[in-house]
Amino acid sequence: MSDDAVEIFRSRGRAASDDRSFMLAAVGIPSTVAFDGGEFVLLVAAGHQLDATAHLRQYEIETRNRPAPAPPPPPLHPHAWLGSLLYLIVLFGVTLAIANGLWRLDAFDAGELDAGRIQGGQLWRAWTALTLHLDGPHLVANAVAGAWFGYLAGRLLGVGNAWLLVVAGAGVANLIEGYFGPAAHRSVGASTAVFTALGLLSAFSWRTRFKYPQRWASRWGPLIAGVILLGWTGTGGEAIDSPSHGDQAGGSTVDVVAHALGFSVGILLGALAASEPMTRLLNRMPQWLAGIAALAPIAVSWLWALYS
Repeated sequence: MSDDAVEIFRSRGRAASDDRSFMLAAVGIPSTVAFDGGEFVLLVAAGHQLDATAHLRQYEIETRNRPAPAPPPPPLHPHAWLGSLLYLIVLFGVTLAIANGLWRLDAFDAGELDAGRIQGGQLWRAWTALTLHLDGPHLVANAVAGAWFGYLAGRLLGVGNAWLLVVAGAGVANLIEGYFGPAAHRSVGASTAVFTALGLLSAFSWRTRFKYPQRWASRWGPLIAGVILLGWTGTGGEAIDSPSHGDQAGGSTVDVVAHALGFSVGILLGALAASEPMTRLLNRMPQWLAGIAALAPIAVSWLWALYS
C-alpha cells in the first residue's frame, strides 16, 4: 500500500476488517488491514477512497437488513402416536379396572397422593396418583392434553425417551409436593404429567435452537409459549385436582403447585436432554427399552400399593 493510503474503517477485532477487505477485493479495490496498537484499520489508496466508502456504505446496509438464516428443522422421530396411545390405555384402563371392581375396593384410597402418607414412606403414591381421576371431565381433559403434548415431545425426543422423562419427572414433582406440602394435602390426576410434558417440550425446543442466530423473540419463543400455556391451562378453569376431605368445602379446585412443579421439573429435564452428553445417551437407548422403563414406575407402584 502506498504512502497516500487513507483509513476507511476500523474495528477492535480483525475479522470485521478482513470481511470488508475481502468485499472490496471482490469489486476490484485493493486494500490492506493494519494494526495501530489498539484497533485494526482498513486502508485504501486515496484515489479509491470515494468508491471504497460507497461500497462499504452499501455493504453495511445489506448486512444490517439481511435476515438471519432460519434454524434447520429439528429431526423428528417416528411412531410418536404409540406413546400417546399407551398413555390413554393406562389412564382409561386404571379407571375401568377400579370402576368395575377388578381391583381392591380401596384402590383409590391406596393410590391417591396423600402428603402425610408420602412423608411416612408410601412413595408409590407419587406415581399411582397420576393414573387416578375423580370424574369423566377430569379424565378426558388430562387424557387429551397429555396425549397431545406427549405426542409432540415424542416427535422431538423419541417416543420412549419422551415418556420416560415425563413419567420420571411427574413422579419427582409429586414427591416434592408430597414431602414439602402440608400433611393434609391430597390430590389425584395426570395433570402433573401433562405439565411435565409441556415443560419438557418447551425447554428442549428452546435449548436445541438457542445456538442459531435468531431474534430474541424467536430464540426464547418456546419457553415463552410454554409459560403462557401454563398460565392459561394450569391456573384457571374448573380442573378437579384435589378431592374434598374433612372440612374442605367442595372438591373443584386447581392444584397450582402440582402444575408449576411438573412444569418446572419438565423444564429442567428438557434442558438436560438437549445437552450433548445426554443427547448422545438418549440416542443410544432403544426407544422400546425407554418405553418399558417409562411404564415400570407405574406398574411397580400399583403392585406396591395393592399388595403392600
